[in-house]
Amino acid sequence: MKKYILEKTTTINKPLSEVFDFFSKAENLNKITPSEVYFKILTPSPIEMKKGTLIDYKIKLNGISFKWKTEITEWDMPYKFADNQVKGPYTLWYHEHFFEEVNGKTIMKDRVSYLSKGWIFAPILHWLFVDKKVKEIFEFRERELLKLFN
Repeated sequence: MKKYILEKTTTINKPLSEVFDFFSKAENLNKITPSEVYFKILTPSPIEMKKGTLIDYKIKLNGISFKWKTEITEWDMPYKFADNQVKGPYTLWYHEHFFEEVNGKTIMKDRVSYLSKGWIFAPILHWLFVDKKVKEIFEFRERELLKLFN
């Protein structure tokens, strides 16, 4: 099956240390996730972000509730971290976050490799629902980050 990749670059008008500090707190995901996803972190706070950290969530996609568990697989503060879905709505979900400071601003790059569930219907489900939803979530996230930081 074909793996899909979403790449998004956002320029945030704040220094790297401030932006990475925001992302180093898993609880801040609530601030940059659309309300219709009904995103809820189940892991008790505070969550220590480091390689090997497991985080449990509950989300709703297209009206269907899912439990989601991710593992922080890379942690290179303040330049990069990555999370991998251990259990959830995708066959594959690997999200890399890259941070670079340029002239006092932070260039943040997201790279998500993902694959929908659905067996032989996965490409159709991707085309009908998943691709659009993933893009909407990351567009919302960019708008919220720009509001929070700029």
